[in-house]
Order: sequence, then C-alpha cells, then structure tokens
Amino acid sequence: MKDKDTPRCAACSVKKRACTAEDGQGPAFCPTENKMEIVDKANREYQKPDVGKFARMASIQEGQCYANRHIKPYVSHPVKPRVQEICEFAKKMGFHRLGIAFCEGLFKEARALEEILNAQGFDVVSVVCKVGRTPKETLGIKEEEKILIGEFEPMCSPIAQAMVLNDAKTDFNIVVGLCVGHDSLFFKYSEAPVTVLVAKDRVLGHNPVAALYTSGSYYARLLRPGIDPPRTGEGDES
Repeated sequence: MKDKDTPRCAACSVKKRACTAEDGQGPAFCPTENKMEIVDKANREYQKPDVGKFARMASIQEGQCYANRHIKPYVSHPVKPRVQEICEFAKKMGFHRLGIAFCEGLFKEARALEEILNAQGFDVVSVVCKVGRTPKETLGIKEEEKILIGEFEPMCSPIAQAMVLNDAKTDFNIVVGLCVGHDSLFFKYSEAPVTVLVAKDRVLGHNPVAALYTSGSYYARLLRPGIDPPRTGEGDES
C-alpha cells in the first residue's frame, strides 16, 4: 500500500479536481494539495527568462492547436498534427537549426520530416542511430543477444547522436523512433531541448497508445504479473 504522501494522479477518480478547478478537491494522495512547496519551487523556475519564454510559447502553441475556442459552450476541435506543432513552436522560439535523431528503421519517416522542415525554412541536421558503426561487442553484448546472430551488428549510439548534434550546435532536436532506453540516453546527453515526433513501437506501427486502449481486450495479458514475450506458435490449435 502506498501512503498518502505518494502522488498517484493517474488513479484519481475525483470529478471536480483540485488541479483544474479553483473550488476542486483532491484525494488523499493529491500533489496539488500536498506538494505545494514543490509547485512553488517550480513556479520560481518559470520566472527565469529563458525558461519562462519556453513554457509560455509551449502554452500558446497548445492553445493554437484548437479551433473555434471563442464559441461557447466550447467543444474540443483539434486541428494540427504534431509535426505542424513542432514547426510552429520552433518558429515561435526563434529556432533555426533543428536536429533529427532517428532510428535506422525509420529512414523514410526521417527523410519526409527533413523535407518538411526544409520547406518551412529550417536548417536541418540529421543523424542515424548507427552512427560510428561501433560493434555491439563494445557494450559486452554476447552473440546470442544480438538481433543478427552470427553477423556483424553495430550498436545504436544515442550518445554519439546527441554529441553530433551538439557539435552542429542545433537549437532544437527531434527524436524519431529511438528505442526505449536509447531515447533516454539521447535526452540526457543532448545540449539542446528535445521533443519527440515518433515513439517507436515495432508491433503497433509506432502507435504505442494502442496497447493501452486495448489493455482490456487484446492486450489484457499486460495486466498479469510478469510480461513474457509471446512464444513461437502461441495460439495455434495444432
């Protein structure tokens, strides 16, 4: 059992929430009611000119992604895909040189993104995950742990990707399909702020939220303790 000091916003069932309504309420684990000293500390960070501008432009961009906001009662009407949001936000921030860190499995998507960014007037730098051709053995990977067993296989190097873009002095970096964990390292080592356009999901066509939507049906197994990979032939009646 978690104590009330542990925030669990995802488990909140309050209809009129303290985080969104001035007269709202929160459950015992509500950080809006229990962690205001941290919120105050965060709010002081927004007073820094560079942080404040970034947050303000992000909020303005958020609002501009919905149409007919002046009509009451308001009915949600989103109108902009994420790639358009990224372009508009980058222009709001005055960013000119944009970096793309992409997975080799998404070359077509990265090329399409680069074409879009070029068309919008940005200077684009892109770097693939296999940059440097460093053998996986460098990480201590065993032969049976490779994808291509018995063959040369370069490792993904998100640190090198970040450093290449740092060297190019990009203003803003965009992640396209980096693996789980590799994306984390890229975020850590990138000197420029980072956003994600594509979150890799090999099975679901890079739409990972589909597994959440179907966790009560096709992906119900994810709710069982322990998540094992499907076995070859699993589900066959023979």
